[in-house]
Amino acid sequence: MRKILEKCPTCGGELTITELQCHACDTKIESQYETCRFCRLSKESLEFLENFVRNRGNVKEMERELGISYPTVRSRLNAVIAELGFEVGTQQTDDIPEQRRAILKRLDAGEISAAEAAELIHQLNIT
Repeated sequence: MRKILEKCPTCGGELTITELQCHACDTKIESQYETCRFCRLSKESLEFLENFVRNRGNVKEMERELGISYPTVRSRLNAVIAELGFEVGTQQTDDIPEQRRAILKRLDAGEISAAEAAELIHQLNIT
């Protein structure tokens, strides 16, 4: 199924839905309707969100499936949150020690290399 156009292909202006039609009985309703927040997401953001929901918000599964690091998953999620029009909170410094422990646990379990662990910890300190 194609995604509804949210911007005018000629001028880039915002489009308004003005007609709905029933496929079963051919009833037509004319008015002005706004698109939902999710309809306005970019294709990439929508695909990311679908992956996130399919993985039940499990960031480790997202890392594995997409082949990206925890900070990258988090950054992309924050971008989707902002694109939906919500305020993105800053990372809590209380959260960093827990994230660092999770990285070291993954290193200990052999899920990531020492170089990957070092990079992930470095990214925690700069985000």
